[in-house]
Amino acid sequence: MIGAIAGDIIGSVFEHRNIKTTDFELFNPGSRYTDDSVLTVAVADSIMHRKDYALTLKEYGQKYPDAGYGGNFFKWIFSESTEPYYSFGNGSAMRVSPVGFAFKDLETVLQEAERSAAVTHNHPEGIKGAQAAAAAIFLARQKKGKDEIKNYIAKQFNYNMEQTLDQIRPHYRFDVSCQGSVPQAIIAFLESKDYEDAVRKAVSLGGDSDTIACITGGIAQAFYGRVPSYIEQRVRSMLPSELLQIVDDFNDYAGLK
Repeated sequence: MIGAIAGDIIGSVFEHRNIKTTDFELFNPGSRYTDDSVLTVAVADSIMHRKDYALTLKEYGQKYPDAGYGGNFFKWIFSESTEPYYSFGNGSAMRVSPVGFAFKDLETVLQEAERSAAVTHNHPEGIKGAQAAAAAIFLARQKKGKDEIKNYIAKQFNYNMEQTLDQIRPHYRFDVSCQGSVPQAIIAFLESKDYEDAVRKAVSLGGDSDTIACITGGIAQAFYGRVPSYIEQRVRSMLPSELLQIVDDFNDYAGLK
């Protein structure tokens, strides 16, 4: 899941100052991990230790309150309720990459993606977005080709996968919905040639850059293998030791080393 976290950090500086090019500095002094990374780690912790998703998301959210959560999620973190709030935002997809890496069959991946999403994002689009991102990671891990991944996502989730980045980019604007960012993130992966190129393409769309790059980055790691060392080392240096420990433990748990 380091690929998802790296995408988040690389995209973080462009979330509110979008660019429409792949030519940019990967890291700069403003680069930081955001809620995408914190909640990805929370999901990994839940999976490894069979912890309740809702309680674990709240635990991490309260521990890292300044990570940049959406307004409804932030209220939920500090509320007494663990009931979902029918969101179709892309938060369900940004945190789901550990599901795609941890489980050994597609049916379980889809079921677990729904479970991880539905504690907050129980709208059908919120669940669908998480399932699509996790399924793409699982299929990439299984060495399926890009055409097979594309066709599965299009058929299973009824996403328009025929658009190209060149068609999307000129008119694409900030969209925090699953249906308005998950297909675009997957297309960025499909058009890429390696991990770095995938993340650069994701950021170049504009919009919710850190989340799109987070989703793309998780799929790209699964497809291309390990994240390049020059990226991984920089990312590891930016994570708190507590989060990094979960990342390393999850790598062992999911056999990613």
